[in-house]
Amino acid sequence: MVTTGSHRSILESHEPTRPQGSDPAYQAYAVLRTAFVVAPIVFGLDKFSNVLVQWDQYLAPVLSRPLPVTPHQAMYAVGVVEVVAGLVVAFHPRLGALVVAAWLGGIILNLLLLPGFYDVALRDFGLLLAAVALQRLATRFDPRPLLWPLGRG
Repeated sequence: MVTTGSHRSILESHEPTRPQGSDPAYQAYAVLRTAFVVAPIVFGLDKFSNVLVQWDQYLAPVLSRPLPVTPHQAMYAVGVVEVVAGLVVAFHPRLGALVVAAWLGGIILNLLLLPGFYDVALRDFGLLLAAVALQRLATRFDPRPLLWPLGRG
């Protein structure tokens, strides 16, 4: 990008920006933030009811065998983590997006241990990239430090 003088684009600035509804970057941020609040909460809650899918089938036996609980019970813990991740995105998208990206990384590794679920792992890799994009956009639109309220710098 060619700039002259002190002109810099909104994405090049390091200061948090006041959201503008017509700004395409803000629109992308809002879409991704909404998606990463709603999807983890919905899918996390569904771990308790299995309305959308039977979630146990997505847990690799090599990971579930050493657990002191059944795969079904393990999915309850997964559901809690997903709901919490969605709430963190809602209240602090800059941090929450990293939590979701890391969680998706774990899900992808689990899926790669299951024959026949490589397509789902590839889809989740796309979601991981979207979570990273949300985190990068959140550096512009979420003025709090990454480790807020722990870090004040």
